[in-house]
Amino acid sequence: MAKAPKPTRDKPEKAVKAAEPSAPVAPKPPRERGSWLARFAPGVRLGGAAEPRRETPDNLWVKDPDTGEMIYRPDLEAAWWVTPSGRHMRIGPKLRFAYTFDDGAFEALPTPPVVEDPLKFVDDRPYVDRLKTARKTTGAPDAMAIGYGRIKGVPAVALVQDFSFMGGSLGMAAGEGFIAAAEAAIKRKAPLVAFTAAGGARMQEGPLSLMQMARTTLAIQELKQARLPYVVVLTDPTTGGVTASYAMLGDIHLAEPGAMIGFAGPRVIEETIRETLPPGFQRSEYLVEKGMVDRVTPRKELPETLGSLLGVLMAGRARAA
Repeated sequence: MAKAPKPTRDKPEKAVKAAEPSAPVAPKPPRERGSWLARFAPGVRLGGAAEPRRETPDNLWVKDPDTGEMIYRPDLEAAWWVTPSGRHMRIGPKLRFAYTFDDGAFEALPTPPVVEDPLKFVDDRPYVDRLKTARKTTGAPDAMAIGYGRIKGVPAVALVQDFSFMGGSLGMAAGEGFIAAAEAAIKRKAPLVAFTAAGGARMQEGPLSLMQMARTTLAIQELKQARLPYVVVLTDPTTGGVTASYAMLGDIHLAEPGAMIGFAGPRVIEETIRETLPPGFQRSEYLVEKGMVDRVTPRKELPETLGSLLGVLMAGRARAA
């Protein structure tokens, strides 16, 4: 007997799930980097991928020549270029005028032109090449700059010697600049304030540079004949023929702290006399004790001190007239 076939049960077809398109994934925002470092070292940045690269100035930090400490440049500028250790760093005419005159306002007076390289001097480099390099570095024609303005309300002519121009050396251009400043003071019936900084006479001009010592002395005599005050502020360094002439012929001599002031250098003196010099020799504090300098005045106190002195001296001139 034939068996009836078993009923077959149709299996339901598995539902095929259509693949759904995946939702777009939002990109992660770039992670900020470097903020922790900026808190400890301003000016140092770690830029992220989305942050444009910024150039950091090479001169953002300045080394203290006394302690070796690295000083943040904006902090040093706010302190008038006086380090935390008290070192008064060398500054040029632009900053000197800005610090000295009221609100930094002054009239720049020209310096007379002179014959360049009259001796055709050549050592390891021609003198004309040295002049070109110094002018390119400083942007000035020579070491002297003249300005006219008010110092705590008192009209005055200021003369600034720039050590960065060939060591502030005294040559024909510097001598003419000093004479022009004295003549401007006489013309305006104003006192003359000279900020000195020099390594001495300019050897490339030989006897012509030495002549400027006598010429500047005569200009000072003209100031005295006009009964006008002549105040000298000795800055670091003031040496050589400048010390032997107009730097030591003022009515009053002020000096910045720690400034080296003298004729020959300490090494030359020690080798000549064969003795060890005392500590602080030729520094402004030592020279105050010896009576060569009237007062050591910090840079930030100079405008107030100069204004007070010039006011008293000019009042005395008015009473004597």
